[in-house]
Amino acid sequence: MIRNLTLAAVLLAPLPLAAQDLPTAPYLPLEMAVTAAQAALTACAAEKHAVSVAIVARDGATKVVLKADGSGPHTGSSATGKAFGSAALGRDTAGLAEFIATNPQNDGLRDMDDRLVLQAGGLPIRIAGALVGGIGVGGAPSGDVDAACARAGLDAIGAE
Repeated sequence: MIRNLTLAAVLLAPLPLAAQDLPTAPYLPLEMAVTAAQAALTACAAEKHAVSVAIVARDGATKVVLKADGSGPHTGSSATGKAFGSAALGRDTAGLAEFIATNPQNDGLRDMDDRLVLQAGGLPIRIAGALVGGIGVGGAPSGDVDAACARAGLDAIGAE
């Protein structure tokens, strides 16, 4: 009788989850983030622009900030805000700024999180189709130059 109860308890008990049953999510390894940030900084330096570069993870957490010697005091927060905007919204910040400008009913996007900087220079980081973060560059003479330097960072890690 006890043996039957023990067997029934074992058979009816919930099965523990195995590791392969846990959800997984792609992420941006620190080494790749550092490589992308350094490549973007180097690309801007080659054009004689002192900028800051920031990389944030998909969840918006800052992974890397590099600030070139001689870059303006605002460039670190600008780069971080652009990276955050791209990671949070999954789009380039220049495209987001244009979207808002041409669709005034969406102007509230600018104010939904005070960490957002919606100016050119932020790009989403996608690897194998997965959004894993954002890169932002601030301090070049134009947003187009910021974005070109950010693109160099993405190219250095094979991001889309």
